[in-house]
Amino acid sequence: MNILITGASRGIGAAAYALLKKHGHHVVGHSTKGSDELVAGDLTDPAAARNIWDTALDELGGEVHALINNAGIYEGVADNATDEEWHAAWNRTITINLQAAADLSRLAVSHFLDSGTPGRIVNVASRAAFRGDSPQHWHYAASKGAMVAMTRTIARGYASEGILCFGVAPGFTVSEMTAEYLQGRGGAQIVADIPLGRVASTHEVAEVIRWLASDAPASATGSVIDVNGASYVR
Repeated sequence: MNILITGASRGIGAAAYALLKKHGHHVVGHSTKGSDELVAGDLTDPAAARNIWDTALDELGGEVHALINNAGIYEGVADNATDEEWHAAWNRTITINLQAAADLSRLAVSHFLDSGTPGRIVNVASRAAFRGDSPQHWHYAASKGAMVAMTRTIARGYASEGILCFGVAPGFTVSEMTAEYLQGRGGAQIVADIPLGRVASTHEVAEVIRWLASDAPASATGSVIDVNGASYVR
């Protein structure tokens, strides 16, 4: 399969990128600054999604079979911040976490329809979409809740055309970004809230992404799979 994945430079995205390649897929990865291996694109730029898509399409010989919207940010803003700070934080988070994913999904759907071939979209949401987040992360939870709604809308709207859409909702995940926090006092509180007794690894989330992008049955379209050690069940 030919696959495009955003946010592939670290964490869940890097793990999924490596796992998909290990399974023999042709994968184009994206990161904000790019690298010798990854396509560059600043998702705060309205033109970025189309540039990333066009570059990936070219590198994959004109055919993409699956899109994985993984790129996202988790940046807090205080509820008593200034109006300017509050609006800037909301705008940045919604733009990167939701608008860019919507733009890429629209391009993917158009490509699948024009080519007349089945396609898949996997959106990496969050446990926060269902149970909310901290008082500093209203905007993050809102962006991920909207991503889940978008996932289900795409699934319902295009299943008859062979276009499938799935979501993944990780909880707290071990990565280079969270290792230090987990080793401190905050880590004990997080683990205490997880019946499994540990946080998920990036590889575990990556395996769910891989399965949805390539092997999940068509009847599962519209599903959002939790990967949170039963810290939130629904």
